[in-house]
Amino acid sequence: MSQTYRHPDLSIDQQHALLTAARRLAEEFTGTFGTETIERFLHTSYDQFALHGKIPDFLPLLAERFARQRLHALARVEGHGDGRPVVLFLCVHNAGRSQMAMGFFQHLAADRGVAWSGGSEFASEINPAAVASMAERGIDISREFPKPWTEEIVRAADVVVTMGCGDACPVYPGRRYLNWELDDPAGKSVEDVRPIRDEIERRVRHLLDDLEIPAA
Repeated sequence: MSQTYRHPDLSIDQQHALLTAARRLAEEFTGTFGTETIERFLHTSYDQFALHGKIPDFLPLLAERFARQRLHALARVEGHGDGRPVVLFLCVHNAGRSQMAMGFFQHLAADRGVAWSGGSEFASEINPAAVASMAERGIDISREFPKPWTEEIVRAADVVVTMGCGDACPVYPGRRYLNWELDDPAGKSVEDVRPIRDEIERRVRHLLDDLEIPAA
């Protein structure tokens, strides 16, 4: 870990985990990004999650996963994309609607498209009712985690789907924006979340048709 990004409040295990994460990312993005960029993305990602009171032992892992997504987004912005369409689903907490939409998109598009999600005020965990309702459809979103959006992620998206975040959702020129008005599943039972889930699936399938991506 470079001196610039040392966190004196971290345990030895956490510092080691961040060093290991930085090495993995450096190997993965060899020839695309230098050490300075990779460390900056990793440690700014760590700081974003640390501010939200995440469980300390999991912070390095979350930071690595989010930094990897951000680096892939930056690579696309800089012209290193693979040609697949990218859809970004945004809501307030990134705990329900946007996570379910991303889950359906990933499941139905398979490897023919890329889906990301984020929140303007991201929560500490995914809505359990959203997880349970998606599991009923054979889609596991339990390993996902609420996260913020960042500039490079929005700029890398071809389509940005907003769900209730209003003026807090970012607007960048050249993106295609869709606004889906959907009930917020926060605090609802699995039974009450099912209609929201089904409507999200309907809209995702329509979006796939628009993008000419055959649904699995």
